[in-house]
Amino acid sequence: MIVIMDNHGQYVHRIWRTLRYLGVETRIIPNTTPLEEIKAMKPTGIIFSGGPDINKTGNCEAILEHYDEFSVPILGICLGHQLISRHFGGKVGRGEKAEYSLVEIEILEENDIFKGLPKRLKVWESHMDEVKELPEKFKLLARSEFCEVEAMKHRKLPIYGVQFHPEVAHTEKGSEIYRNFAELCGEL
Repeated sequence: MIVIMDNHGQYVHRIWRTLRYLGVETRIIPNTTPLEEIKAMKPTGIIFSGGPDINKTGNCEAILEHYDEFSVPILGICLGHQLISRHFGGKVGRGEKAEYSLVEIEILEENDIFKGLPKRLKVWESHMDEVKELPEKFKLLARSEFCEVEAMKHRKLPIYGVQFHPEVAHTEKGSEIYRNFAELCGEL
């Protein structure tokens, strides 16, 4: 089962629905759920949803601090991506324009979550905040003319972040990104 940490983003149920359509058992839980309860669920993967406030992400950062107790793939979406970056020493700041829009990203490294996808994709994203500086232990997977760090991956651990929203219909190949993540989790 993949657990989605609800950071109060408007698309959290779309993440759930996308994974359910793929046949993946998925559960949305409050981001304040205690770590012991999350561990008892025996998740095969964890998604940090988007949301409005990086300072209201509940126990998401605690999961990263205690990663060795979970040892499962983690995918951060928008705010979740920024939280992962900040936790590992990256820099997060205001984007050039504070709005949602369609952006073309360039995939620099196919890697696990972009496996089998074209080198360029149109994606739906918020530009309110973004990763301004990649954490030292991460490698860049995708960029755009608006945001240098559109996607990243930890160099050794299966921890990923994307600035955009794969669960939204405007994002090309979004369900394939979730399919690739579910495969990493052993769910497909």
